[in-house]
Amino acid sequence: QVQLVESGGGLVQAGGSLRLSCLASGSIFRINNMGWYRQALGKQRELVAHITLGGMLNYADSVKGRFAVSRDNAKNAVYLQMNSLDPEDTAVYYCNADVQTRAWMKAQNYWGQGTQVTVSS
Repeated sequence: QVQLVESGGGLVQAGGSLRLSCLASGSIFRINNMGWYRQALGKQRELVAHITLGGMLNYADSVKGRFAVSRDNAKNAVYLQMNSLDPEDTAVYYCNADVQTRAWMKAQNYWGQGTQVTVSS
C-alpha cells in the first residue's frame, strides 16, 4: 500500500507565497510521474504542475511563471513552490503519483488527501 501525504497549505494574502510538500510512503519500488492538481469549490479538478522521473516539467497556463514543481527522488517527495498567489488560486491542492510497488508491476496512480490553500484579497 502507498500513501501520499500533503502539507504546507494555509491562508495567505494575495501576492504571497506558499510551498506545498508531498511525501510518499509504503511499498515503493519507483515513482514515475508526480504532480499537483487542484479543485476549487464548484469546479472540476485540474492539473497544476507535473514532473516526470527524468525531470520534464509541465504547467497549467494559469500558473506558468509563478509556480515551480520539483521532486526529491531519494525522499519520494514532490514539492510545489507557489509565488505571486492570487485569490483565483484558492483551492484544495492534491498530490498525485504513478507508483510501481514492484519492479515487474505496472505503475498505479495514487492521490493524497488534499491540502487547502486560501488566498485572500
